[in-house]
Amino acid sequence: MDYRKESLKKHAEWRGKIETKVRVPVESRDDLSLAYTPGVAQPCLAIQADPDKSFELTRRWNTVAVITDGTAILGLGDIGPEAGMPVMEGKCALFKAFGDVDAFPICIRSKDPEEIIKTVKLISGSFGGINLEDISAPRCFEVETRLKAELDIPVFHDDQHGTAIVTAAALRNALKLAGKHEEDIKVVINGPGAAGIAIAKFLFAYGVKNITMCGLNGILCEGDESLNPAQKEIAKVTNLQHEKGKLADAMKGADVLIGVSGPNCITGEMVASMAEKSVLFTLANPVPEIDPALAKEAGAYIIGTGSSQYPNQINNVLVFPGLFRGALDVRARTVNTEMMLAASRAIADCVPEDKLSCENILPEAWNRAAHEAVAAAVAEAAIKTGASKIEE
Repeated sequence: MDYRKESLKKHAEWRGKIETKVRVPVESRDDLSLAYTPGVAQPCLAIQADPDKSFELTRRWNTVAVITDGTAILGLGDIGPEAGMPVMEGKCALFKAFGDVDAFPICIRSKDPEEIIKTVKLISGSFGGINLEDISAPRCFEVETRLKAELDIPVFHDDQHGTAIVTAAALRNALKLAGKHEEDIKVVINGPGAAGIAIAKFLFAYGVKNITMCGLNGILCEGDESLNPAQKEIAKVTNLQHEKGKLADAMKGADVLIGVSGPNCITGEMVASMAEKSVLFTLANPVPEIDPALAKEAGAYIIGTGSSQYPNQINNVLVFPGLFRGALDVRARTVNTEMMLAASRAIADCVPEDKLSCENILPEAWNRAAHEAVAAAVAEAAIKTGASKIEE
């Protein structure tokens, strides 16, 4: 199937992937008087007296805003908020299908972090959580950090943390097969943007100790004034051997390569220079950093991509529906590291030991048991860490 051609045709047929649904009867005078005026005044007054009642008396308890400014859309780049709408609608459809979360696309026509932050804060009273999506780096870091600090509902940048969570889950199972341990491996991450930096930080929390970051100019080194603030921060805790050079230099002897960069930037020779039983997660979409067949021929032991046309698709859809389901269920104030670690381990554990193989390190994206496991793990972690507004 030509997915691009067929998708355009289907979008014209669908005219949108989500819609609202009436949950109450509106067939009689009594129905209208209860759902609307005059009866609706009473829940309004109850919420005025206690705004938290909005989680009990409205659908707010189950709603998430999917926010974008259209600057980093799914491998297409800065194409604008309206052009990003099909992706945001798709995201909302997945929220509902796999987490039974009511998600709504909000596409903001501004690239100013302050305007984005202000807009989200102004509408936040209508939602139980905020999912930031496809906002380009480095502005996305400021937007997320500020909103997490200034709102008391979960704020989650999926491009950063969703990618990190599912990547770590894939790595956990890949290392089991390779007979290696997090604390002993060398990881190279190519692409020091939102996803790459978030993956590095999360892998440190996961137990990885030796990470080298690479960008267009090669290995990130502390003291390089050409780096943006987020890259300068991550450069302080990565590249502990103080290596210099290009991606090819960093990959020599590495156990793991994680690519969140661009197409065809890795050669077979670079893969062959890696350690035995090397793991490659080449996540560039729609074309990975190296063709999986070429990587396998060059000696890669396990290969994962961001594409559904290859085995081991490393897909954020395994994360966000269950994560928000769990967070909403316990009225979490935030999404903390412990909740994200719990989500990652739950995803990895959904592949039974006897089913693990080099071409099966993650559950399928449509595996509902996986989404339920993530939700349960996140809810439990939120309660244990005090992030929940609902007492155990």
